Amino acid sequence: MDKTAKLIDLSPQAFIQFLKKRHISRFFFVYNEKRGGLYSSHRILQPIADFIQTDQRDFMGHEGLFFQLSQYYDTLQGVFVHRTNRGQAIGGVRFWHYDTMEDFIRDGLRLSKGMTRKNALAGLWWGGGKGVMVMNPSIDQNKKEVVASIYRDFGAMLTSLRGCFVTGEDVGTNVGDIANVFCSTRFTTCIPKALGGSGNPSILTAKGIICGMEAGLKFTGDGSLTGKTVAVQGMGNVGGTLIRFLFEKNVKKVIASDLDRVLVHRVVRELADKNLAATVIERGDDSILKVPCDILAPCATGAILNPKTIPDIKAKIICGAANNQLQDPERDDLLLYKKGITYIPDFITNRMGIVNCANEQYGFVKDDPFVERHLSTDWEHSIYQTTLNILESSQTTSEPPARIAMREADRLSLETHPIFGHRGRQIIDSLVTDRWHEY
Repeated sequence: MDKTAKLIDLSPQAFIQFLKKRHISRFFFVYNEKRGGLYSSHRILQPIADFIQTDQRDFMGHEGLFFQLSQYYDTLQGVFVHRTNRGQAIGGVRFWHYDTMEDFIRDGLRLSKGMTRKNALAGLWWGGGKGVMVMNPSIDQNKKEVVASIYRDFGAMLTSLRGCFVTGEDVGTNVGDIANVFCSTRFTTCIPKALGGSGNPSILTAKGIICGMEAGLKFTGDGSLTGKTVAVQGMGNVGGTLIRFLFEKNVKKVIASDLDRVLVHRVVRELADKNLAATVIERGDDSILKVPCDILAPCATGAILNPKTIPDIKAKIICGAANNQLQDPERDDLLLYKKGITYIPDFITNRMGIVNCANEQYGFVKDDPFVERHLSTDWEHSIYQTTLNILESSQTTSEPPARIAMREADRLSLETHPIFGHRGRQIIDSLVTDRWHEY
């Protein structure tokens, strides 16, 4: 087994011990064409950089990947900066379980690339990036002081990165966690309203999914959400809110599932008078994807639409909040298209969280018109209109919709910020020059 395989196959905790033995607390992989691609801050970690840059699926010229160990609790923290032509990278911070270093790195690559596309297609002058932290199974996540320390460390990391990445909420992170990030940096958004921010963006995100569903039904000629059956995978901040909005739209039934027993029971109690069938599942259970329904809404983690799951999907439309729903965008989008399923790319419909966060950086305005227009049906760049345009182009060209959406987003992502130019790249170059990894 070569060195690359040995490192990427390690569990995150084993990799952390590998780093600690060599007194490495920070490291990076930065893309530089003059130096022949992606290179590492440490020669011993170059095999990982070599593995990443030869990957044809998830790596797409990411500008910089930065990592550090938390100060006290052996938590590996990463910032994945994909593309910053339109502005500094912005994206949430995810706190999640990963079995191997490859799983961790791939998730960060996919998520950050997805943010670039989401921001560009939404017309935001921001680049794409993602924060990802690996849960340490030996640490009690219920201890508030432990979690607070981990998020403060992540905030300090953002400060050290000089603003090339600005973060917000994502899976495993809540408003209270963002408040702890805010203790250590100004490069965060979605901070609590008491601190001058906009708070939890999940309500807006769920509203955006509704807009996408309604556009999908318009395209297929199936009318409105009234009387429809919707399957929702994931009942967290966005999924649970989406379920409530669906009943407000007079759906016939919602079938839902989640890993969190307490969460499932709470949502069921709150909607006791509604036709909600909710199930507690084990990790890896994808049975919700197989239920007969009009619309399937993936609202948990990504890569759940793949050759294993797609053949059993019975929904006519797929429209959900989860990022990177397609395990392999080129392959899996085509599989859905050939099966006759109308797939609405996630980075079109789940934009509202980042729209809210990005606009907050210019000051928080209640009922912000620059936010609300994304939820309208008439603005040309709204979720509704963008969804219809992509689906109609797919029908005209006989190409899968995600392929069209990615192509357009990638084109827009290369436009340079009209005022600050490619500032994110300049910041990354300065971090390399100043040997960030040695601080």
